[in-house]
Amino acid sequence: MKFLAKWRIRKPADDAETVYVSEKFGVRSLHIGSDTVQSSMRIARPYDLELSYTRSMMGFMLFNERPERVLMIGLGGGSLAKFIYRHLPATIRVIEISPQVVAIARQYFLVPQDDARFSIIVGDGAEYTARDSASVDLLVVDGYDAESHVEELSNKAFYEACRKRLDAHGILVVNLWGGDRLFNETLQRIETAFPDGTLCLPAEKPGNVTVFAFKAHPGNPGWEDLAQRALALQQRYGLEFPRFVESLRKMNRHDEHQLFI
Repeated sequence: MKFLAKWRIRKPADDAETVYVSEKFGVRSLHIGSDTVQSSMRIARPYDLELSYTRSMMGFMLFNERPERVLMIGLGGGSLAKFIYRHLPATIRVIEISPQVVAIARQYFLVPQDDARFSIIVGDGAEYTARDSASVDLLVVDGYDAESHVEELSNKAFYEACRKRLDAHGILVVNLWGGDRLFNETLQRIETAFPDGTLCLPAEKPGNVTVFAFKAHPGNPGWEDLAQRALALQQRYGLEFPRFVESLRKMNRHDEHQLFI
């Protein structure tokens, strides 16, 4: 019992909506309604991206290193929001439906308070995306609950609304779970809403797949060009961009010279 008391910062109740935090081996994790890890932070390095899928989601930088206006649907423990806020001069707005998640993210995961560049709105991400008309050049969606991808954040109308919210060369970034029985159907919805091109990037740890969807076709980059971009990005931000480039070969059309988008 003494070990469990140290491991749990807050024990879950039977309520499926319970949000709680665990801590083990120097890593603090957020859970929503189950023991599934939604977000993690290494306490000694709170601004790093601990989970491989969050690092993979930063692969958008291969195509746009400096987004200026970022909209994020789903906060979780705030790993991506913190990383972008710390490393990029972007204006970031996060829409999170659970006030409890926001409170815990700020108390336990060092998510910053609102300022001129960063703000969190408690609300429905699907409704906000469809209602608000301000354009962004990066839209990040991580919409899982305790069991599966939230339907309101994965249907045809939502992805069409995402496309409308992006500026002319904007990118949508979506975290999907490869083992989800609706994975192929969800991916097809994204591809339909974004006919100018999509890419899939599997995370290092099998399971999560990041989908990049482009408002305008970005061209078909050559592998040599991507490798050079990846090395430069790795040196600047400390993420494994060369691995991202290699992993793009796994789920996308390509030949020995270039990647087809």
